Amino acid sequence: MEKLIIGSHVSFTKEEGLLGSVKESLSYGENTFMFYTGAPQNTIRGKIDEEKTKEAQTLMKENNIDIKDVIIHAPYIINLANNKDEDKFNFAVNFLKQELTRAETLGIKKVVMHPGSHVGLGVEKGIENIVKGLNKVLDKKEGPIICLETMAGKGTELGKTFEEIKTIIDGTIYKERLLVCLDTCHLNDAGYDISNFDKLLEDFDKIIGLVKIGCIHINDSKNEKGAHKDRHENIGLGTLGFQNIIKIIYNEKLKEVPKILETPYISINGGKDRTYPPYKQEIEMIRQKKYDEKLLEKIRNYYNKF
Repeated sequence: MEKLIIGSHVSFTKEEGLLGSVKESLSYGENTFMFYTGAPQNTIRGKIDEEKTKEAQTLMKENNIDIKDVIIHAPYIINLANNKDEDKFNFAVNFLKQELTRAETLGIKKVVMHPGSHVGLGVEKGIENIVKGLNKVLDKKEGPIICLETMAGKGTELGKTFEEIKTIIDGTIYKERLLVCLDTCHLNDAGYDISNFDKLLEDFDKIIGLVKIGCIHINDSKNEKGAHKDRHENIGLGTLGFQNIIKIIYNEKLKEVPKILETPYISINGGKDRTYPPYKQEIEMIRQKKYDEKLLEKIRNYYNKF
């Protein structure tokens, strides 16, 4: 049987914490997952419940979820590339340090982070600031790893090319604590050819090295290649296409790498009700390696039962 480490973004609530995240992941048929330790748009964080964390770790072991494959995503508002306001830059550094401490408390080894946006300072200065910030955050050899996410290049986003990410890694003292998170939608929107993924991996290997791939965000895209827009789509409904995504997921060179879905939620009853996660149905489709033309219908029918 082919090895497949696959999961999705799940919630992390004040009430259940990591335990709730594990339960949600299992309900989708996953063997890994990713979560924010609080809202991605702010820095408000609650106390971690140690008992529920232990319960979560036990539940993971019982269901063959390896905690080393589980990912925390740092909030979007951390921007190490911008030091126009030194106080805000220092706040971002200290908050990221706190996130790594929370990861350690939860037993999580990897934290995904958007490199940042230079907001008019220029690419070179922005990268210089990211390196400076990371060297403040990663101030010792041991600890959780930061996975720098490949970005679409929207606005002044950095990390849109392998070369930019390599420059960040090269400037960091403890390079062993940096990996890369490939995002399929972002790669496409940045201008990389997803349909020739072996060539893409070959280029990545020459520039950064395949050993530096820490995880992959699996998303289809609403946009054409090179659009620099970053708009995710459900698997098989975007410009990347189901077969291209399947080839990425089952690529032999990436079999040990956790894959995380971040595809859009689906509206039920024409959007009158809240939206619902598509992960259970998408993962089932991925496991079968066969696109289901009735994907959205199945998702809506599933949630209409509740």
